Amino acid sequence: MEEMKKFGAERDVEKVAGDTDEVDADELADSLEKKIDYAKALKIEESRLNRRLAKIVETRRRLAKSIARSV
Repeated sequence: MEEMKKFGAERDVEKVAGDTDEVDADELADSLEKKIDYAKALKIEESRLNRRLAKIVETRRRLAKSIARSV
């Protein structure tokens, strides 16, 4: 009963269905397509950053090795 009170009063499904806005499927498809394109772009960006990070780590490793030889 306490859990039900948190949700509020029960409403008739028919009345709620009348309050909602209908959206065409093509609008949802466009939205989904944009999200997929964005995910692909992020993956490309991630791979570019990973390559850059690998170069930085390698340079840092060589520098540390050089410093260790100098000491």
